[in-house]
Amino acid sequence: MIEPLIMITFIPAALALNLTPGADMLFCLAQGARAGTRAALAASAGVSSGAMVHVTLTGLGLGYLVAQHPVLFDVIRYAGVAYLLWLAQKTLRTPLNVRDMPDIRHARAFRDGLIVNLTNPKVALFILAFVPQFVDPGRAVLPQFLILGAVIAAGGFIINGAVGAFSGKIAHLMARTPKLDQALRVISASIFATLALRLVLEGRRA
Repeated sequence: MIEPLIMITFIPAALALNLTPGADMLFCLAQGARAGTRAALAASAGVSSGAMVHVTLTGLGLGYLVAQHPVLFDVIRYAGVAYLLWLAQKTLRTPLNVRDMPDIRHARAFRDGLIVNLTNPKVALFILAFVPQFVDPGRAVLPQFLILGAVIAAGGFIINGAVGAFSGKIAHLMARTPKLDQALRVISASIFATLALRLVLEGRRA
């Protein structure tokens, strides 16, 4: 479906983008600090799943629709802002517990990563600007979007998951001390709030 030469060019470009610190990486880092390594990996999986949804919708043309209608862009963006602020206040109010991290927390981390990614319309606009450069318009467009998007999502899962896992291990050691527990919650909540502020400011610059 995709020429080998195009894929050889695309993979390093996608890897460089995944290595660039951004909202997804910071979110996984905060989730790792908040709930541990497994939650960070689950959050990274949620982010990557959200990216694949964006890729699919963009391949179907909805990314173009968002780009052309600022109101729709703002509705999605402010939903993301509200969710991130909700995560921030919830993190502040919930003490870390390194001995009892039920599976539901991992499912919740996946859901949080998915929602945060889906409510960031910048992801759709980025895909709309980046991926078509490697798409052959003479062939079926959607399958090419899905293949290239899967490369981005897989790279993002590995890199963001590694960052979150590292912070999760640090959090596991630090959370044994109540004062450090509180500090970790403040740091994680601050990251979520900062990501919300970033979404607001990016919308004003657009």
